[in-house]
Parts: sequence; C-alpha cells; structure tokens
Amino acid sequence: MTTTHLLYLHGFRSSPQSAKARRMAAYVAQHHPAVHWWCPQLPPSPRAAMDLVAQGIATWPRATMAVVGSSLGGFYASWVARHTGCPSVLLNPAVHPARDLARHIGEQTAWHDPAERFFFLPEYIAELQALSAEHTLPVGREMAIIAKGDEVLDWQEMVARYPAAQQTLLEGGDHALSDFEDHLPAVAQFLQLA
Repeated sequence: MTTTHLLYLHGFRSSPQSAKARRMAAYVAQHHPAVHWWCPQLPPSPRAAMDLVAQGIATWPRATMAVVGSSLGGFYASWVARHTGCPSVLLNPAVHPARDLARHIGEQTAWHDPAERFFFLPEYIAELQALSAEHTLPVGREMAIIAKGDEVLDWQEMVARYPAAQQTLLEGGDHALSDFEDHLPAVAQFLQLA
C-alpha cells in the first residue's frame, strides 16, 4: 500500500521551518508530488497539539497515510500511529518528554525565530503524562533513525522504547540529524510514498 498522505510533526521549540521539515517537504515535492503533505505549527500544549492533528487528519484515508516526527514530534507521531494504525518514522524521538521537559517550564524562545516567545506551562507536563499513559504496542510499521551522538536525548532509551521498529542506529550524529538528507530515500522507501 502506497502512502498518499504524509504528516510531519516537528519537535519542541521547533516549527515547519526546521531544516528537516523543509528538506522533507522539498524531497516529497520533487520526487513524490502526488503525496498530500501537511506539517502544522504545533501549539505548546500537548493536548492542543494532538487535537489540532486529529482534526487535520480526520478525513485522511487511514490505509494510505503515514507520519514522520522528530524529537517531541516523534513522541507525537507514535501517538498518531497508535490511533490510526499508520506507518511511522521517528527521528531521534523523545521517549520520556514529561520527565525531560519538566525543566523547561516557563518562557521559551522558538528555535528558528528567537524573537518569537511562548510559555511552556506546568500543566503541559500532565498532558504529556496522559499521552504517555496511552503507550501500547504499535499497530503500524515503525522506522526509527537514532543518533548515538544525540546531545539532547539518550539514544539507548530510544532504542529500548522502539524494539519493534526498523532501526537505523547512527554512530555519532547529532540531535538535529544534520545528515537527514542522506536518509530521505530510505524514509521514502519505507513509507512507500506514492
């Protein structure tokens, strides 16, 4: 089954302007122009973010959709995949975001525009915990690209969290997956983009 609809979910403090999101959008447009691409700007509230995504994909064909997520977006992508049964690609996915983001409560700046500010509220931790509580085995196929050199997240936790995934474990690398361009053909092949 080919993928006709592709959702991309960015990470914490990130946006659709991230290098990975833009590279993937350009790759899809060039090599798979028939694929419907959506990369929404996610609000800071995890509950609001998943509500936005659920509304946005409500009419998508479950059998031919897929999701890609980076960092916190990888955590969200797992949630989407569990609820839709679609294949997912996880890029250095956050495994324990409620634990890891607890130290980021307060005013934050957007990674791609430091002038843009938002507040990460204490109640967002409970929202992440609620999403984490729903963790069950995946319904759809999973691929995980994990860099041992990730300076933000523990690669061993990522490997342990996604044992069923087709894992690409990179020696070195970084959280941003600076070499993401090199992995795009494999991602497209895994997702069987139309």
